Amino acid sequence: MNVFALTSLLVSLTALCAYLNTRFLKLPVTVGVVIVGLLLAVVTSALAGLGVAPAREAVSVLAGVKFNDVLFQGVLSFLLFAGALGLNTDVLLKQRGAVLTFALVSTALSIVLVGALVYLLLDVAGLHVSPLLALLFGAIISPTDPVAVLDLLKRARVPARLESLIAGESLFNDGVGVVAFTILAALAFGSSHHEVTGVLDVLRLFLQEAVGGAFFGWLLGLAAWWLLRQVDDYLTEVLLTLAVVTGGNLLASWLGVSGPLAMVVAGLLIGRVRERGIVSDASRPHFDAFWHLTEEVLNVGLFVLIALEAVAVNFSLKSLLLGLACVVIVLAARAVSVRLPMVVLRRHYDFTPFTSQIMTWGGLRGGIAVALAFSMPPGNTQTLFLVLTYVVVVFSIVVQGLSMGRLVAKVNEEAVKPQT
Repeated sequence: MNVFALTSLLVSLTALCAYLNTRFLKLPVTVGVVIVGLLLAVVTSALAGLGVAPAREAVSVLAGVKFNDVLFQGVLSFLLFAGALGLNTDVLLKQRGAVLTFALVSTALSIVLVGALVYLLLDVAGLHVSPLLALLFGAIISPTDPVAVLDLLKRARVPARLESLIAGESLFNDGVGVVAFTILAALAFGSSHHEVTGVLDVLRLFLQEAVGGAFFGWLLGLAAWWLLRQVDDYLTEVLLTLAVVTGGNLLASWLGVSGPLAMVVAGLLIGRVRERGIVSDASRPHFDAFWHLTEEVLNVGLFVLIALEAVAVNFSLKSLLLGLACVVIVLAARAVSVRLPMVVLRRHYDFTPFTSQIMTWGGLRGGIAVALAFSMPPGNTQTLFLVLTYVVVVFSIVVQGLSMGRLVAKVNEEAVKPQT
């Protein structure tokens, strides 16, 4: 199946899932399309198992989709840029120290905690993996997914200051997670792109990917700022920002730096100068509407694809139960990795009440975790990690996503109660 036919199929399935959710389930769109998509995946797999030819063809097509390529070489760059573009940079800059601490320190802590606990869990279950591979799973599942988190924050009515903190952390820690995964995968499996044999190689690769990606994104943002100030035409302005995303992501890959971090930094810089009038008042509604619609459509499409790709995962009862245990591990690691840095940060930042609880429950996992799991070399370990990742991601999107609004409402209610 060629690219156009595959894209047409995915767009049609996305529209179908969105319609069924809007017409019958009436759930938040990203949660609803995941549920509908999973039901379609289960029915299709069952029919394929019964020998129904169209269902077998559909399973073959979906199993052939390279989810990690779809995300990392296309969709993710648009979503990260659009998400960063829409953030309130004034509020974010006031919390930049906390954002970077959570993105770096909390992610690293979570990787270690998840890795250690999953290593013990699998050992007890009789499934032995090396400590390095357990850490690799920690890198897959620890970063919160900015696509899922940003969508959740729009619905949950989180206080603005806390929203900027959580959104900023999720935008940066996914890049940190991808870099950590790249380093650990190179250590575990070797790499044709990176030679990693010692501590200095790890440090060099981190500086190249993370610092290099952020610096490249800053250069992209400056170049876009200079070009945008020369024109006053929304079509040209949109095309210039599209060039930043598409061309910038391609250049980042060629330079060997982190494309996700580059898109976040470029989006934040362009968003900041846009707030200061670099995009004219006449053009701004069209400019903002384009990127808002792009973000929404790609977001829904990505969640549908996450659900449909379940047909490519080999589930078993044992792996599903281990996945549920991993849900508890991931939430516990998230709680600890948020609380510990907050002990130090409280000396400098006045956090909103119940910040740690909301950050823990609102730290959703999504497409990035699934894509990282799919990008592992084929084998028993990848099969196991895919199932564990899918269980955590689906729980995160459906259970945490649906209950977050009630949690925020309860927290706000408790916060305004008079002290006795």
